[in-house]
Amino acid sequence: MFDKAKNNDNVLGKTNRIVEGTVIRGDIESKADFRLDGVLVGNYTSTGKLVVGPSGEVQGDVKCKNVDIEGKFTGKLIATELLTVKSKASINGEVTVGKLAVEPGAVFEATCTMKNQLKSVANETKEKSA
Repeated sequence: MFDKAKNNDNVLGKTNRIVEGTVIRGDIESKADFRLDGVLVGNYTSTGKLVVGPSGEVQGDVKCKNVDIEGKFTGKLIATELLTVKSKASINGEVTVGKLAVEPGAVFEATCTMKNQLKSVANETKEKSA
């Protein structure tokens, strides 16, 4: 009867949500996807996707698989797969991504490292030295 409640690995299709007007001060860790329309002052870590809505704001570090930003972000961001920056977004800080999509009109004032390119450069260096 309680076996279903114990299975924390099955988070497919589940999304956490913080609504507009909510301010969280502290760190968040989640396996499921997360939508933020409020403010997070702290760090966010997940194996899923983070969506920062138009009224959402993050002040801290983020590390997850995919990120969509339509609101504001300030800090260090690591998206192992894809970062999508919507036209009304504002990003300041340091960004490391696998892939990057920036819509026209977005404010993107960050240093950006493309993770896949770094792997290619490292592999080429190894091949040349061999």
